Amino acid sequence: MKQTEFVNAVLPFQDKLYRMAKRLLVSREEAEDATQEVLLKLWSKNDNLEKYKSVEAFAMTMIKNFCLDRLKSKQASNLKLVHSNYADGNRSLQANLEAKDSVSWVERIMEELPEQQKMVLQLRDIEQYDYDEIAEIMEMKPTAVRVALSRARKTVREELTKKHSYGVG
Repeated sequence: MKQTEFVNAVLPFQDKLYRMAKRLLVSREEAEDATQEVLLKLWSKNDNLEKYKSVEAFAMTMIKNFCLDRLKSKQASNLKLVHSNYADGNRSLQANLEAKDSVSWVERIMEELPEQQKMVLQLRDIEQYDYDEIAEIMEMKPTAVRVALSRARKTVREELTKKHSYGVG
């Protein structure tokens, strides 16, 4: 695969790689480093990329594994899962505060989810991957992906309902 072919194949999903890394690694810099590292690894394997059915799924698997390795390493002992790419400049201060509060609650709830549910929720609801792609990335069966996603959504919904219904009754 030549450089232009590689760039044309990888560029469309580079942002998805970054967002997945950002979801797993708090730091923007850590996410950028992880993305760059995975892109370098992809480039080093560029002669064999054509044998993969989906280069994007392969790259997402690589970024997932790389980030999980970083989280397990001693260097990353202070990292945690966070999602913070939510912004909208066309709203009032009140609406912005409420939106930030809601996002903050969802982040806190997601931090408490099991790792697998957290990642499935990220890939499906944020990155918009279909079930088969998630199954390939996560090395799971599509039915297991659906179950994990359902459980994650149910937990988030229940916890948000508790938060918003507190004191009502």
